[in-house]
Amino acid sequence: MDNQSDPEGAAESKPPQGNFAWLPAWLRRQPTWLKAVLAMVLVIALGSTAYAFSQLGRGGQPAPTASGITTAEGATATPSPSEPAPAPVPPPAPEPPAVAMNILIMGSDSRGDFRAEEAQAAAGTPADQRADVLMLVHIPADRQKIYGISILRDTWADIPGYGQAKINAGLELGGIPLMTRTVETLFNTHIDHTVLVDFKGLWDATDALGGVDVNVTVPFTSSTDSRHYFPPGVNRIGGAEALQFVRERYAFADGDFQRVRNQQTFLKAFIGKFMSTGTLTNPATVMNVVNAVLPHVMVDAALTPEALVRLGFSLREVGPEDAYFFRLPDGGFGTSSDGQSIVLQNPGAVAAVSAALASGTLADYVAANGFQGGN
Repeated sequence: MDNQSDPEGAAESKPPQGNFAWLPAWLRRQPTWLKAVLAMVLVIALGSTAYAFSQLGRGGQPAPTASGITTAEGATATPSPSEPAPAPVPPPAPEPPAVAMNILIMGSDSRGDFRAEEAQAAAGTPADQRADVLMLVHIPADRQKIYGISILRDTWADIPGYGQAKINAGLELGGIPLMTRTVETLFNTHIDHTVLVDFKGLWDATDALGGVDVNVTVPFTSSTDSRHYFPPGVNRIGGAEALQFVRERYAFADGDFQRVRNQQTFLKAFIGKFMSTGTLTNPATVMNVVNAVLPHVMVDAALTPEALVRLGFSLREVGPEDAYFFRLPDGGFGTSSDGQSIVLQNPGAVAAVSAALASGTLADYVAANGFQGGN
């Protein structure tokens, strides 16, 4: 097929190059599944895996039938009666539905090489990075709902081997392994996968997307050197402003509480634009955004591209209204013995969430507390 006669189809059917050479061959032949995987990787990197999966699930297409095989050029070929029909390319095998899954998302506040600092901390030498964002994403065994539990970074918690400290210090003191054990200890649960994101990726991805529109409900002036002002209402922000928007806390009376709300506002706006038809039908934009993020993401070895595809396929029927995000209820502000301003735990809430995770009844906890899907 001539590229000029069908530029859009030709562009979508080209296999990805460079960073995506590791994708399995069957995936490179499926533009819809390719876009799904790219978007999943991107959104995991931005700390809102659940919402992206819910959007992507409805876009997945089944494998082509023998009477209409999609060729590498994007055309449809009808098998000749004298030749056996080629076997259809199978869809990915669904993730086994018998086991729930927990994914820990961490956003590093590193100003340097976050990979080097992670390696240093994991080796036992404290590094100059903490977790600005902590979210436990829970995917139930039936794959019908997705939950994101945000944990305030100043929550006073037990850091295994170090005693009581702000929970985000786990990343500084022992890297991903210790941060993972810390959250596992908090909820008395197992974490299956981990994702660490350097915030520089947020900057680059926002610029690659052409900016994002966020609704500012609490106007503020950034405490950074730029002193950028975010007026009330819809703001179009680029990468530099996005980083200030999601990291600011000193400008607010309630500090981290408003920061978490702003992070959720930004992520939803980003995902909405990324998942829009105008973006997903533009292969160049998709690749630009994902390539901007990939250098700033670390995932555990088991979270392979194939595993992402299987997980996305298993969530294909989940919609935005089935994704629930909420903040772990806290016990108010306090002061540690060494004078730090901290967020106290709410033992009842922690126990309730822990019990719900253990028994597979997080849906009941969410319903009892009035959390709404798609928020």
